[in-house]
Amino acid sequence: MAITAAMVKDLREKTGAGMMDCKKALTAVDGDVAKAIDYLREKGIAKAEKKAGRVAAEGAVTAYVSEDAKVGALVEINCETDFAAGNDQFRTLTAKVAKHIADVKPADLDALNNSEIDGKKVSDLITEATATIGEKISLRRFVCYQTEGRLASYIHMGGKIGVLVNLTGGDAELGKDVAMQIAAAAPAAINRDGVDAAALEHEKEVLRKQAEEEGKPAKIIERMVEGRINKFYKEVCLNEQVFVKDPDKTIQDILGDTVVTEFTRFQLGEGIEKKQEDFAAEVKAQMQ
Repeated sequence: MAITAAMVKDLREKTGAGMMDCKKALTAVDGDVAKAIDYLREKGIAKAEKKAGRVAAEGAVTAYVSEDAKVGALVEINCETDFAAGNDQFRTLTAKVAKHIADVKPADLDALNNSEIDGKKVSDLITEATATIGEKISLRRFVCYQTEGRLASYIHMGGKIGVLVNLTGGDAELGKDVAMQIAAAAPAAINRDGVDAAALEHEKEVLRKQAEEEGKPAKIIERMVEGRINKFYKEVCLNEQVFVKDPDKTIQDILGDTVVTEFTRFQLGEGIEKKQEDFAAEVKAQMQ
């Protein structure tokens, strides 16, 4: 029986398996969809569909930078547990996807998912990993940089935090120091020009109210706010931060003539609402 694209599409929607796996299953059972579903279940490939609704907030942030430090990528791929995140297959997948991003420079997640690695769509590789690892795997976000200067990356605690930074020059050591600084101190901007205007006004309003609560005269409140805003800038602006490896220096001091033009910092799972397990309540409910 001839296996059509429509049949493959239908089976894929029912099982969550990859297109090539669906075609192989349909071929093996002469086009019988019910038998093809059983075939995929027996192979462990159709399990991915059942895991689609689970929360995947663990995983790893992975970086790739080319040997000449001109092209790089940072990607977050999630799974459900730390155990799976340490799986060799998961680590191989994240490294492969990070390098692929640098190679093909996709415009967005849709383009990345539809691009191919070794003849398979990235989305299909993720689905297959979900089936074989046994947890929901989710490709969450990425960035890709290309530069005439130098790229540097830093991965903290095996992928809990990842940084990719673009500099106009400097050497590998400087790049690593700056990337480590960003990982540790989480700046919001490179310099004062990059600070979000709404966030700045909010901070000023909070500081004004603090000064009022302290009973300060109105005529000096603005001066106090200005002074405290300067302290705020030193906390959120990379160039003004105290260098974590040498508190006597700022990042601008170690940069010299080198300029940081852009950076990305991913913290694993940030913004994902994790399911909170109340095991005591669960046991109590079962006893009742």
